[in-house]
Amino acid sequence: MSREIVAGVDGSPESLAAADWAAREALHRGLPLRLAHAWRWEPLDLPLVQDRADQERAADEVLREAEATVARSHPDLTLTAEVLPDTPVAALLDTASRAEMLVIGSRGHGAVAGFLLGSYGQQIIAAATRPVVAVRSRDGEPAEPPVGDVLVGQLGSPEDSAAALGFAFETAAARGASVRAVRAWNLPPLYAYSPASMRLADEAGGLVPYEEKALREALAPWRERFPEVPVTEHVELGSAGQVLLSGSGAAQLLVVGRRARRGAVGPRIGSVAHAALHLAPCPVAVIPQG
Repeated sequence: MSREIVAGVDGSPESLAAADWAAREALHRGLPLRLAHAWRWEPLDLPLVQDRADQERAADEVLREAEATVARSHPDLTLTAEVLPDTPVAALLDTASRAEMLVIGSRGHGAVAGFLLGSYGQQIIAAATRPVVAVRSRDGEPAEPPVGDVLVGQLGSPEDSAAALGFAFETAAARGASVRAVRAWNLPPLYAYSPASMRLADEAGGLVPYEEKALREALAPWRERFPEVPVTEHVELGSAGQVLLSGSGAAQLLVVGRRARRGAVGPRIGSVAHAALHLAPCPVAVIPQG
């Protein structure tokens, strides 16, 4: 895997805002940034004059304009740019599989539809094997507050959320920020109660202390690895999506995990990541995990 950050650009203000976010993140982490624009010659079966050379020049112009814009704003950044000769989803998934993370743009409030003709962004996030950050933009400006913590959701066992927690702590350490770790929980339905499960809750002093203990245990190895990162723990009754969204307004980044799962129409991103991508006002990092 190459130690670089990749940002997808398509000439839109949203993708330029994502490239700017990626540039700042690359500087925080001391990594190079690669700008990528996907283009493949696919003549249309229509009675129109179609000039491959003109389209190729247009694709190159999109990339070079983005490169020049980022270079002007971040002169100290190690920056490269390339046109990827494939369809957007396939090209970016391939290049992202060898990168530290992929950064894409997202328009306003609503679906992840601001990147590369709408559904491409969601397809990429659902199938990526590396972290993908969706940067929300208004009028081409990233909606990222200059201060705030890195908000991360912790679900299930320590192993279940290790990838998301690791990404959150690494990002906070690079930025000199704090981590706010959130664990949401719900009362189990009546049929889910069992002597064994209730014994564990009783030993912890109740359901809330049990959830707090689970969060502490999941955070323990990351606190040890990143002792310089301040951590706030928060346990709340409610759905994970709702609890995370309620705290995302004060965050500079929201980190959520995504389990690898396939539906009838292909890979899915899961309900928590779906809610975060549609409604969180800050950039959202979606981390694939086993």
